[in-house]
Amino acid sequence: MIQRSLTQLFAVLLGFMLFVPASQAQTAQTKQAHVVILATGGTIAGTGATSTTTVGYTAAKVGVEGLIKAVPELSKVARVTGEQVFQIASESMTNEHWLTLAKRVNTLLAQADVDGIVITHGTDTLEETAYFLNLVVKSRKPVVLVGAMRPSTAISADGPINLYNAVLLAASPEAVGKGVLVCLNDQINGARDVTKTNTATMDTFKSTDLGLLGYIQGSKAYFYRASTRKHTVDTEFDVSNLSALPAVDIVYGYANVTPVALNAFVAAGDKGIIHAGTGDGSLAAQMVPALKAARAKGAIIVRASRTGTGILARNGEANDDELDFVVADTLNAQKARILLMLALTKTSNTKDIQRMFWTY
Repeated sequence: MIQRSLTQLFAVLLGFMLFVPASQAQTAQTKQAHVVILATGGTIAGTGATSTTTVGYTAAKVGVEGLIKAVPELSKVARVTGEQVFQIASESMTNEHWLTLAKRVNTLLAQADVDGIVITHGTDTLEETAYFLNLVVKSRKPVVLVGAMRPSTAISADGPINLYNAVLLAASPEAVGKGVLVCLNDQINGARDVTKTNTATMDTFKSTDLGLLGYIQGSKAYFYRASTRKHTVDTEFDVSNLSALPAVDIVYGYANVTPVALNAFVAAGDKGIIHAGTGDGSLAAQMVPALKAARAKGAIIVRASRTGTGILARNGEANDDELDFVVADTLNAQKARILLMLALTKTSNTKDIQRMFWTY
């Protein structure tokens, strides 16, 4: 009897030892990442008059719950919740929208039960919002921006599969620490280098100079490279106490350019000017006196290029050391504007600002 009791006790203990780890393992296997979708509007939330309407549609009509409901497959890759942050077409995105969005992203990512963020966004300024967040998000957790080139009502609308892929990516351990990502058309691009290159086609987002980061295929993220530039938790920028950003505008270079726009921006109180020059950021002879005058009044001048690719050579087409100008490195004009605004929240020293352009 004693032997049988000991045998029973051993069986109970063994069962308990086996049961607990197995239960924990099962829980670990079935627990899904929690991804929060922050909706801001755009074509992905747009509607058209007919199923063949792919131009002339109305953006920002479908709410976040409608976007989630339209893709029931999301439940297979993550536990998804949603918030409607804005409901606008992205050409109307402002600095104030960016600050509100960044603060909400940082608040959510600071929560232990949030594993990643997806932001639905219009494609027109998606690259700008992505780069702004790439500089100010203070977490290594994935942040993925996604949009669509066709409204939700169109035949073969790209929004649903793009949203599915974005949530999959935001829930993926492989995306941790990669910076803010842009995910459309089964491709993964980095926020710093990607730009919209076509008015209407679904393959519009490209990192022309340096290449995409990877692909989504078979419900899995595949990364092939990562950006070497500092981002997110490794930047010096903090928007937590900012209610506004310094005024910075873009002046475009072209044949027969005049300084009228530049002078108007400076007169309006701009703290910085991005000069999107021809070629390697060339300065037309008639622009140089106005640019010098703007710098003398305290405005920071950053030379960029309208070409869209290539490194902007310092002291190449202009004597930047003598003029006390900054060059944009490989950033396009719209992203150079973002970095300059954030740089001006820290310093007005051109040497330090140039360091930031080489760093981010």
